[in-house]
Amino acid sequence: MSETHGIHTVDTGFHRADFDAAYLMVEDGRAAFIDTGTTHSVPRLLAALAATGLQPEDADWVIVTHVHLDHAGGAGALMQALPHARLLVHPRGERHMVDPSALIAGASAVYGADEVARAYGSIAPVPKERVVTSHDGMTVQLAGRTLTVFDTPGHARHHHCIWDERSRSVFTGDTFGLSYREFDTARGPWLLPTTTPVQFDPAALKASVQRLLSQAPESMYLTHYGRVQGVAALGAMLLEQIDELVQLATPLRDAPDRHAQLKQALSATYLRRVRAHGCTLADEEVLRLLANDIELNAQGIGVWLEGGKR
Repeated sequence: MSETHGIHTVDTGFHRADFDAAYLMVEDGRAAFIDTGTTHSVPRLLAALAATGLQPEDADWVIVTHVHLDHAGGAGALMQALPHARLLVHPRGERHMVDPSALIAGASAVYGADEVARAYGSIAPVPKERVVTSHDGMTVQLAGRTLTVFDTPGHARHHHCIWDERSRSVFTGDTFGLSYREFDTARGPWLLPTTTPVQFDPAALKASVQRLLSQAPESMYLTHYGRVQGVAALGAMLLEQIDELVQLATPLRDAPDRHAQLKQALSATYLRRVRAHGCTLADEEVLRLLANDIELNAQGIGVWLEGGKR
């Protein structure tokens, strides 16, 4: 568990090491969690809190960037363990935290019911009276430390990011893409946009990324995975790739084998880009590490091409 500015990165253990992060912020003896991983992650989060010398009673906030299960699936179980905490969620996500049945059904449609049960565990509801809904520009306090909410659609319509003035950093959820440490080179991190089903909107995503960049942050705290710096260059990389996704996908709108062609096009794009970044991993290893993202990104682009019908 690494730490800077009172921010602790916690590996949730989802899928593989260094894949899914939650963040524990500690300020003057009070704590906040930002994203939670899955229900299986909760013991790791509580252990991280204990490692700072704090107790469950010392946690004031659980903040989820959006309600996809790798970010918020553990929120209900974590709230059960934190007696005084409130849950901060985008207003479009509130109903899914209070009653996760539709969320579970949606994830089951993408992954299959057995995989949802295996990977995410039992999804606990959060009592409505403990839920606080956000709005753009809203601030919350952690022992006097101000956290500001930015509404950031594009990956999902129920997505917000958290600006921490103290560290001049943003907790980005999935808005600022994915950056796995296996692809770090002498040039720094490499990242890619995530277009998972079902609300990918490239124009909105670009606007959200540009808004985050306008804060001139020193760091971005990505759920997938960890703290990255060199933010301006990474932002340019991300915006360029969003445009490229639109360009490669649009001609495939009516292709009978569209999903297979999208996966093939994404695979070729990622291989080309990691090679240009100086990555020396074998092609097979690159594609293995990105296999889940290739599948889900292709699904999400397909929904966007259909006009978001699902």
